[in-house]
Amino acid sequence: MTVQISAIYELGGPVVILMMVLSVLSLAVILWKLWQFTRLGVGRNVQISQAIISWDAGDEDNAAQALSKSKNALADVLKTRQVNGPKTRVEAKASAHLARLESGFRILDSIAQIAPLLGLFGTVLGMINAFQALQEAGNSVDPSLLAGGIWVALLTTAAGLAVAMPTSLVLTFFDSRVARERVLAESAIESKFAARAA
Repeated sequence: MTVQISAIYELGGPVVILMMVLSVLSLAVILWKLWQFTRLGVGRNVQISQAIISWDAGDEDNAAQALSKSKNALADVLKTRQVNGPKTRVEAKASAHLARLESGFRILDSIAQIAPLLGLFGTVLGMINAFQALQEAGNSVDPSLLAGGIWVALLTTAAGLAVAMPTSLVLTFFDSRVARERVLAESAIESKFAARAA
């Protein structure tokens, strides 16, 4: 294991090691978010949609039955008992639920932004090393010295993009799921309290 890490360090320097750390961190956050979304039932919206239809029809009992069958944690928020009062308590609980779903997004966003910059930084360092080797060679310039330095320099750019692109795509997927949950929550809260006001 130590030999492999030292070989990677020799190949791309500390930038590639840092990219590996970022990729492991990104993967850990992605797996945690997938587990969290599954546990909280994100995307399981059939019963909540049925509750909205029932509230719009003025049928509180059917809405309550639909919510009791839902595996989405948002249903627990919508079950909050609030008689003849403003809807701020339910809205606050819905906001807390959505904020919980968005936790970890900043880490993924930071990794998606920093990884290409780190790759570019590694490229610059590699080019500096390549031109230093070229200068030290003097008149006996070996093209393989320059080619090897450029190859290592471009390796860090590729590593940065390899970390950033999947992280950015997964973050977009997670963000779209939370956006759908937000729209559903707003619609459900409006329907619930409109039915009570009628």
